Amino acid sequence: MTHILVATDAWHPQVNGVVRTLTMMAEAAKGFGVEVSFLTPQSFRTFAMPSYPDLRLALPYPAKIAQLIEAAKPDSIHIATEGPIGLLVRRYCRKRGLPFTTSFHTRFPEYVSARSPIPESWVWRVLRWFHRPSQAVMAATPALAAELRMRGFRNVVLWSRGVDTSLFHPRSVDLCLPMPVYLSVGRLAVEKNLEAFLDLDLPGTKLVVGDGPALTALERKYPNAVFLGARHGEELAEIYAASDIFVFPSRTDTFGLVLLEALASGLPVAAFPVTGPRDVIGSAPVGVLDEDLRAACLDALQVSREDCVEFAGAHTWQASTRVFIEHALNVRPIEQEGEVAEFGAEDPHFAA
Repeated sequence: MTHILVATDAWHPQVNGVVRTLTMMAEAAKGFGVEVSFLTPQSFRTFAMPSYPDLRLALPYPAKIAQLIEAAKPDSIHIATEGPIGLLVRRYCRKRGLPFTTSFHTRFPEYVSARSPIPESWVWRVLRWFHRPSQAVMAATPALAAELRMRGFRNVVLWSRGVDTSLFHPRSVDLCLPMPVYLSVGRLAVEKNLEAFLDLDLPGTKLVVGDGPALTALERKYPNAVFLGARHGEELAEIYAASDIFVFPSRTDTFGLVLLEALASGLPVAAFPVTGPRDVIGSAPVGVLDEDLRAACLDALQVSREDCVEFAGAHTWQASTRVFIEHALNVRPIEQEGEVAEFGAEDPHFAA
């Protein structure tokens, strides 16, 4: 059986789109005769991420990384994240002249600048350096792929996402809340722009599912909203199905798996017309994208739930996984080369 090793700094018990994507992709890969295993923080000591204590970063070291990779004997290596594990696996591959692929899941420049005075341009420079040797930089949407190319990334390819329609589908559930129910699902953090949703004057109920560093502050500031904390599996699927509109206020997500989960459950989407929702929905009549988020929420009430379900049904994890496997295995041998003078000097955007 062909074996792909995926290195990731994001892993269980984290609940986010990266972890869900990798987990679902690995399960679907079995149907293609491919084993996907993971090199994760579970093999190392971890520490709480500054400004985000719910997330823990690994403290890997080169010898252990080498040991784990050599024990796995993979046919291909994919680096999913740009954290400590991703960096050391990249280093391992570069020193040995091994080809590898990467994926771009998170808009770190915007996330970092929201929490610190570090300019976005500096973070983009580091990301270009990180992904430069990758034989395929996988991006979730055409708009994100185009942006990465514009920013100087090379070998950018498309790898879209899927949804588990056996779990997320319409059903009759009553949350006993005033209707209509406007639902938002995701990590509760500053970059998710939740206040843009919670500040709206809307009839019915604003319902928020998720956990994160902003939860306590948001609960205090918005006592009229309903915060359920993190929910998973069947319980989460029932909350989707019991709601009326899915509100996605983020302006920085590269895709937003929750969009497909909501649509599969029959929920029209209300969002800003930005990368992520614009790419997922496009011109399909399954949501309303508007800079006036309140207008989008109210107009989305007229969208057909049946159209939403039909749209989501075309986005399967099998199709997504097939593309990932093709990219991950379509690598060519490279000449051995080191890291000397790699950062910055050859980057045409270095002075940007």
